[in-house]
Amino acid sequence: MSRLIVVSNRVSAPADPAAGSAGGLAMALSAALRKYDGLWFGWSGETVEQFTGELKYEDRAGVTVALVDLEAQDVDEYYNGYANKTLWPLFHHRVDLTAYERSYGEGYERVNRRFAEVLAPLIEPDDIIWIHDYHLIPIARDLRRLGIKNRIGFFLHTPWPARQLLVTLPHHRRLVESLFAYDLIGFQTQEWLDLFRDYVISEARGELAGYGGLEAFGRKVRIGTFPIGIDVEGFLDARNSKEGNRTYDRMAASSAFRSMMVGVDRLDYSKGLEERMVGYEQFLHDNAEMRGDVFLVQVTPISRDDVDTYQDIRARLDALAGRINGEYADMDWQPIRYLNRSYRRDQLAGIYRAARVGLVTPLRDGMNLVAKEYVAAQNPDDPGVLILSRFAGAAEQMGEALLVNPFSREEVAEAIKKALTMPLTERVRKWKALMKVVQDTDVSIWRDDFVGALKSVEVAHDGDAPFHHRPANAA
Repeated sequence: MSRLIVVSNRVSAPADPAAGSAGGLAMALSAALRKYDGLWFGWSGETVEQFTGELKYEDRAGVTVALVDLEAQDVDEYYNGYANKTLWPLFHHRVDLTAYERSYGEGYERVNRRFAEVLAPLIEPDDIIWIHDYHLIPIARDLRRLGIKNRIGFFLHTPWPARQLLVTLPHHRRLVESLFAYDLIGFQTQEWLDLFRDYVISEARGELAGYGGLEAFGRKVRIGTFPIGIDVEGFLDARNSKEGNRTYDRMAASSAFRSMMVGVDRLDYSKGLEERMVGYEQFLHDNAEMRGDVFLVQVTPISRDDVDTYQDIRARLDALAGRINGEYADMDWQPIRYLNRSYRRDQLAGIYRAARVGLVTPLRDGMNLVAKEYVAAQNPDDPGVLILSRFAGAAEQMGEALLVNPFSREEVAEAIKKALTMPLTERVRKWKALMKVVQDTDVSIWRDDFVGALKSVEVAHDGDAPFHHRPANAA
């Protein structure tokens, strides 16, 4: 029986499957690895003075984890540099924030090559390999150069950028060519897939190759959409748990008969947090009669705080929340509760359930599972309303949400008013349609669909020709 090898930058397999803080993706991949007697490989998060490639093995609730340390320079150039300062902003259409440093690209190539060299000896002939996200795009190419002929699939959790923006990346062609070392490439939405196909056909002179296939750079690859979901059963268990109910009771009591709105987002410029607050400010300005009857709980854990861009956005959000509260607050009411901390999954479920409105308004997002978690947390008899950015991947599936352009503060303000005044019958109708989407895209379905598609791909790797070594400065 073939094993499944999952490869990601960081390994998130939980040591305790019952942990309330474990995410649905980690739970689903852990279940797949137990099913296929698999292995999860990635960076340990630790640094060493000199890279050795020494592996550290752990057993996390029946999942074998293989971890490797990196040098501080590797972390600075590969992770903080190329992944977070180059690819992340570029893939989210923020060319103005994208850093094009040659050392970042060299570090990215070096670390992917090192990962491949450490991983290759662990791979057995029948194993299937599943690579995750933009940190590790070239690793399949490096594995092929080492003679690995196994099925290798890649899933991109972020958006794929428009061709006109991708070509601003130095050596963009080399990055895309490395993706043709995979057998299957998965995207969250049809839009991201179409943008990838547009680049390959227009820029690389590629061609369509049968159903779901592309041919370029002397190779064929299958592409498909695999929209990720949440662990529905696990999230409902968290919602109904002792801590979930306790958190709901606390939030309901603290609402003091007011309508609560909620936003839960990692601190990142792609999440549209400033635009959301400005839209809420516009709502308060336009609807004086509703002031005091509504408040926003914005949960924003700090991330990548060693990157200047994230320090800047944190300062701006602190100032913006303070300005809105200073302008509109009363002695017994504060319009925004801005929280820079993380909460467990069961606690978040309780917060979502207590919220009359869920605000999910990223400027650009691969999927955004908060939208699906908010829907799953609702009381079927009295559900809240989801306001969703049309630029989130989830919008392709969740058309019954109130879809908004997050760049328009007036549109966000109008959606907030509509959500707060929506009749119960309409709220229930919309929730039922959205909940069906959540159930139909459960993370276990996503997992099994991708693995099944990868196993069905016919491969014929010769292990050489298209993967000759290229100079570091090749286009």
